[in-house]
Amino acid sequence: MKQEDPFALELTADLIVRAYKAGIFPMAEDADAPDLFWVSPDERGIIPLDTFHLSKSLRKTIRQSPFEIRVDSDFATTIHGCANYGSDRDSTWINATIIRLYGELFERGICHTVEVWDGETMVGGLYGLSIGGAFFGESMFHRATNASKIALAHLVERLNAGGYTLLDTQFVTDHLKSMGGIEVPRETYERMLAEALTHTGDFGALEKKTH
Repeated sequence: MKQEDPFALELTADLIVRAYKAGIFPMAEDADAPDLFWVSPDERGIIPLDTFHLSKSLRKTIRQSPFEIRVDSDFATTIHGCANYGSDRDSTWINATIIRLYGELFERGICHTVEVWDGETMVGGLYGLSIGGAFFGESMFHRATNASKIALAHLVERLNAGGYTLLDTQFVTDHLKSMGGIEVPRETYERMLAEALTHTGDFGALEKKTH
């Protein structure tokens, strides 16, 4: 459900954080659109962290994968990969304003990336916002088979290690359904979000546990 701007204020990185806490997120009509609009779906996509599903074949692929996972090393390549790549879509909702504002949130440690690298080439990844005990997944891309699924699997491992309680995917695709993604009514989501915001997730906890 598209909504008019409920805040009627200048769009800033702080306003975006406030919107996510209220269950609302911004999108653009396409990459060239100058403006953003606010969205609050009737049915919200989430992946329950305790029922995330990896097929046996994907688990094997991850174990044997030659790819390297990097976190928060290259925001620009990640978001431009999400914005520009995709043979299954003709346009993107990521415009210059989103790139600028989420870049500011990245610099502030609120936006994070999970990146899949083949040598010195990024072949997949995702980005999203960490607020309280919630992670708001924004977009993902892949240029190699299963690269985005590998990024998502690493994200879920990281969120579980860091004490997060909510992984918001905004919408649910067949790709996400295959890994445990579901839809919940807006009212249910808002209750889950309110609970998640009472926690403090630690996006860097996985490194602490492995060192």
